[in-house]
Amino acid sequence: MKRTAGKPHADTRLVKFLEKRILELRPRMTQVEIAAEAGFPSTNMLAMVKAGTCKLPLDRVPALAKALECDPARLFMLAVEQQDSALALVVREIFGTAVTKNEVDWLEEIRSASDHIDPSLTTKAKKAIRGLFGK
Repeated sequence: MKRTAGKPHADTRLVKFLEKRILELRPRMTQVEIAAEAGFPSTNMLAMVKAGTCKLPLDRVPALAKALECDPARLFMLAVEQQDSALALVVREIFGTAVTKNEVDWLEEIRSASDHIDPSLTTKAKKAIRGLFGK
């Protein structure tokens, strides 16, 4: 990972995610409004995390996820990864892949549609799913 002077966390996946998500929300709210809604003591703190000059404190994840309108489990894993990549590996090993609420909804629908028979993922099913996303 490339380190930038004064911005040791600039190349983390969390920073890239924040940049993208804040840009997506820009038509409805400013970065300062997001920081205030997330309860940062200083609205400048979110700018510093986004710039990569400091890490996202883990205790800020739930409120920031709500302000960013994103899944808290995903944001938490990005923040843990930013804190300590070895810790992130341990968390993934113990808890597995974090599943978002939207993914749980998809899974529930698949279970319902299949009458809970636990169907295997066939080439045809993969193709159908990818088709939903234009791939």
